[in-house]
Amino acid sequence: MGGWRNWYQELVNSKPLFLTIYTTVIVGIVFSSFYVFSAVYSPSSASANWFSSPPSISHSPVAASSYINVAPNFSPTLKVSAIPPPRPQSRSKQVKPIWEVPQTKRLPSLKSFQLTKELVEQRVQDNIIIMTFGNYAFMDFILNWVRRLTDLGLSNILVGALDTKLVKALYWKGVPVFDMGSHMSTMDVGWGSPTFHKMGREKAILIDSVLPFGFELLMCDTDMVWLKNPLPYFARYPDADILTSSDQVVPTVVDDRLDIWQQVGAAYNVGIFHWRPTESAKKFAKEWKEMILADDKIWDQNGFNDLIRRQLGPSVSEDSELVYAYDGNLKLGVLPASIFCSGHTYFVQAMYKQLRLEPYAVHTTFQYAGTEGKRHRLREAMVFYDPPEYYDTPGGFLSFKPFIPKSLLLDGKHDLESHFALVNYQMKQIRTALAIASVLNRTLVNVMLQQLPEDEYGPGIGFREYSFMDNPSVPKQVKESRLEVQLCDDTLIDCQASSNTSSPGILRFPRHSSEETVF
Repeated sequence: MGGWRNWYQELVNSKPLFLTIYTTVIVGIVFSSFYVFSAVYSPSSASANWFSSPPSISHSPVAASSYINVAPNFSPTLKVSAIPPPRPQSRSKQVKPIWEVPQTKRLPSLKSFQLTKELVEQRVQDNIIIMTFGNYAFMDFILNWVRRLTDLGLSNILVGALDTKLVKALYWKGVPVFDMGSHMSTMDVGWGSPTFHKMGREKAILIDSVLPFGFELLMCDTDMVWLKNPLPYFARYPDADILTSSDQVVPTVVDDRLDIWQQVGAAYNVGIFHWRPTESAKKFAKEWKEMILADDKIWDQNGFNDLIRRQLGPSVSEDSELVYAYDGNLKLGVLPASIFCSGHTYFVQAMYKQLRLEPYAVHTTFQYAGTEGKRHRLREAMVFYDPPEYYDTPGGFLSFKPFIPKSLLLDGKHDLESHFALVNYQMKQIRTALAIASVLNRTLVNVMLQQLPEDEYGPGIGFREYSFMDNPSVPKQVKESRLEVQLCDDTLIDCQASSNTSSPGILRFPRHSSEETVF
C-alpha cells in the first residue's frame, strides 16, 4: 500500500501536463481491458469454446461417453474463474526428498514417527499439507497416491500408517510417514465392515488433531489418484472453510466452477476434501469426531453429512459459489463432480470429456469387486504404477479379438435361450484364450479382474487389463516383438501349422488345431 500512496502523492504534486498524460493512460487501460474481457466472455466466444476439441489427456481411459441430458441442471451463464498462478513453494525446513531411500540400516525409534506439529511443519509448503492414511493392505495404493503427487511436483505430503508394518515399509521406500498409533489389522478390511468404519473414525480423529496446528489440510483416501495439481484450484476460494467432493453423478455446471450447492442432492463424499484451520472448521471437526466416537454405528461420511447439513444455506453472497453450513458460520463449497471425479463420472460417464474439461482427480467409488476392482479400474485407465516386471513378464503376452456373429445379436427371438447362447459364445472364446495362454505359458491381455483360487480353479493363468498394450510403461521391445496368429481353412495352400510366417509378423494356423498340432 505504501508504494501506491507514494505514486498517488507524486501524481497529485506533478504538473498539469503530466497529470493529463497519467489520466489518459489510465483511462485507456480501463477501456482496453473492458474491450478484451467483453470479447473473451461474450456468448459467441463461450459457444465456440464449448464445441472446440477436448484437451489432450494422456492418462484418460479408453471408454465411450454416455449421453447426459444437461439442460435442466446447467447454470444459465458460462463463467470461467481465473486460476491463480502457483505460488512459489517454500518449506520451513530442509528435509530429504521423497523417494530418497534412507542410508541407515537401522529403523529409528517408533516414537520418532508420532504425529506432532514439528513433524507436519517439516513437510508443509505454503501452509498446506496433503495427507492420506491406510494400513499395509493398501501399500500399493499408497505408493501410487504418493507417486502421482510427486510427478506433479508436489512434496508437501504425509502418510498416516494404521499399523507398524506400514510405518516400516514406507520409511524404507523414502515416503514421509507417521504412526497413527491405531495398531489395526494389516489385512484388507473390506468396505462396510466394522474395521472399515473404525478406519473412518480414525480420519475424523486425524483431522481434529491436525487443524489446531494451523495448516491447511487436503485429506484424501488412498483409493484415489491426483491427475492435476489441485492447490491452485483451492486457492481460488480463500474464504472457504471446507471444500468437499460429492457423490453427484449429474453435472450442475458446464465449466470448472464449484457445483451449485442447491442442485447437489447426493451425499458429500469425505474421500477428498480441503480444510482451512478456521475456528468454524475446527469446531466442526471436533463435533464430527465426538459424534462418531460416541456411536460406532454411525458411518463417518453419514455423520459428516448429517452434521454439516444441519443448517445449509443461504449462499455466502449473491454471486458466491459458497454456502453457509453447519452452524451458519462455516463456509462450504462443493467440488465439481465433473473434474473431481467419482468412479462413475470418470470411468463410466467420462463426464470431463463431454464437458471439455481436464480432471483433477478420480476417486474409485461406485466400483465393483472391492479393492481388486478399484485397482483394476485404475490400471485400465493407466493411472496405476506397477513395478517394471509387471510390464515385461518372461513368458510374454497374448491378446485376442473377440467376435460375435451377427445372427446371435439380431436374429430370432430375444429370450432367455438366445441370451444364454450369446453369453455362452463369448465365454467360450475367453475359455479358449485362457487355454492357449496356459499352453504357451503367456499372460493374457483381457477384460479380467482378479486371480482365482488355485485349489478350486486349477493353476493360475496370468492376465493384464485390456488397455495394457497402450500403456506407456510397457517397454518398446515388448510392443515391437508382436506376432499375429490368424486361423485359416486347412484346405488352403498357405494354411499349415508351421513356425514360418506367411508375411512379416503374421502366423497362420488351421482352425480346430490341437495342442499336438501347435507343438
